Amino acid sequence: MVCVQNICYEIVEDYREGFNEEAFKARYAEILSKYDYIVGDWGYEQLRLRGFFDDSQKNVPYDSKISTLREYIYEYCNFGCKYFVVKKVKN
Repeated sequence: MVCVQNICYEIVEDYREGFNEEAFKARYAEILSKYDYIVGDWGYEQLRLRGFFDDSQKNVPYDSKISTLREYIYEYCNFGCKYFVVKKVKN
């Protein structure tokens, strides 16, 4: 579990050991706090973070739901890149 800006996240998936706590905390921006999940992927030694909502959320774009994660990985990430998924822990 990792906490940043008083919000805690649990690691749901860590593909190819992509999670790096220091890099996650350095790249984290307050705008990401509204999402239920954050996906981090590595390309050219740079970490990119993107937020996703839980599938149960209403009135959010379809491609912002966590069920579209596989499509996001295939379409927007470098082939075979390291990545991770963290889920916000409800207080």
